[in-house]
Amino acid sequence: MDIIRLTKMIFYAHHGFYEAERELGQKFEVDIELEFDLSRAALEDDLTKTIDYTAVYKITKTIFENYKFKLIETAAERIAEKVLHLAGVHAVRVVVRKPHAPVNGLLDHVEIEIFRKGNA
Repeated sequence: MDIIRLTKMIFYAHHGFYEAERELGQKFEVDIELEFDLSRAALEDDLTKTIDYTAVYKITKTIFENYKFKLIETAAERIAEKVLHLAGVHAVRVVVRKPHAPVNGLLDHVEIEIFRKGNA
């Protein structure tokens, strides 16, 4: 299976366990990796035979910026559910990074990763 990646999409959103996180918001990074058969698109040099990157970005942006989740795991799950409905997507990996996680210590970021398979 072939892979398409959208890497380091940056969104300002209002996710977090604490009310202050959901009120103030913060920057998040999201990566999406799609498993998709790219052979027809490559052989025919045909944009309609591949994944519309803009659609994947819009799905991610809409879910990330228009909802408030307590867990970034929930945001990742919602994105995966929607992306798996795109024609031809066999599986999706969603990575969400939260640079300013409230851990009372120094760290670069907290990161979660989920992998889901579809019926394509």
